[in-house]
Amino acid sequence: MTKLVVTGGAGFLGYHICKKLAPKFKKIIVMDIDEFHKEEYADNVEYFKIDVRNKQKINDLIKKENPDFIIHGAAALPLYKKQTIWEVNVGGTKNILESALQNRVKRVVFISSTAVYGVPKKHPIYEEDPRIGVGPYGETKIISEKLCEKYRSKGLCVPIIRPKTFIGTARLGVFQILYDWVENGKKIPIIGNGKNKYQLLEVEDLVDAIHLTLTNPKSKANDTFNVGAEEFRTVLEDVSSLCNFANSGAKVLRTPAAPVILALRFFDILKISPLYKWVYGTAEKDSFVSIDKIKKNLGWKPKYSNSKALIRSYQWYLDNKFLLGGTGVTHRVAWSQGILGLFKKIL
Repeated sequence: MTKLVVTGGAGFLGYHICKKLAPKFKKIIVMDIDEFHKEEYADNVEYFKIDVRNKQKINDLIKKENPDFIIHGAAALPLYKKQTIWEVNVGGTKNILESALQNRVKRVVFISSTAVYGVPKKHPIYEEDPRIGVGPYGETKIISEKLCEKYRSKGLCVPIIRPKTFIGTARLGVFQILYDWVENGKKIPIIGNGKNKYQLLEVEDLVDAIHLTLTNPKSKANDTFNVGAEEFRTVLEDVSSLCNFANSGAKVLRTPAAPVILALRFFDILKISPLYKWVYGTAEKDSFVSIDKIKKNLGWKPKYSNSKALIRSYQWYLDNKFLLGGTGVTHRVAWSQGILGLFKKIL
């Protein structure tokens, strides 16, 4: 059996990668700087506190462990400072790719984002469509993808995954705010009339897609793939399904798009809202990608629809909310609601 390195393995996606893929590998090496809860992981998962910005420590570990594959999921999310996002997302990716090339790692799967498409004017979005990132996070994902393409030309196999916003068990972050409001029977504001289609993704479906980039022949896997739910409806319909399941009295509240977006932009500038530009900039618009390429080339088939993924994630939140800690900036902890907490009281 083979060895796998997972950067960002202590995070939300990394946790699910390790959980689902542990039986398929002799050893999984987690590389992260976040707190690692060993009791949540299989016995063959080992943690190393290493920052992806530290080129020397990365290379020492890769040389020592001699892994077959790397899944590079470590990233500074949009709530981090701009400089940190650039250093981690671009510099860290370059360090991983260079070490993989030097140490003859077979494949490096890079976890990108559909944020590289910005706010496109047509749908569905295909892998070949223009990349116009919004904000430091989207911009750094584009540059990191270009680094991956450069290392492909050097002979390294680098599958690139562009997932839609993914949710699932243990997902908190901005979705914890939604779940909190739904549980408390609040009116759930959606920007605009809610008739736009907004594709999500269940994290277990994402892990299946990542695994297929490791197991398919290089000729098929060494490419770029969109990943998202196959079944999704309008925002109004999917959020209403969650409210109906919760049976808490929560209902969708449609809001006028222009003034709400203007207000959220203002709150964002003042740093008193957890909603960043790409979130409120796409909330009223269609946002869905074509998944035909990964289905055809790698044989991937998602299991969960938007509504099923939302309900599954919400139920986990209900079952585990009393065990949750404080707030932070990753997907595995709640985000501070900021000024949204005031609106929660009003609604």
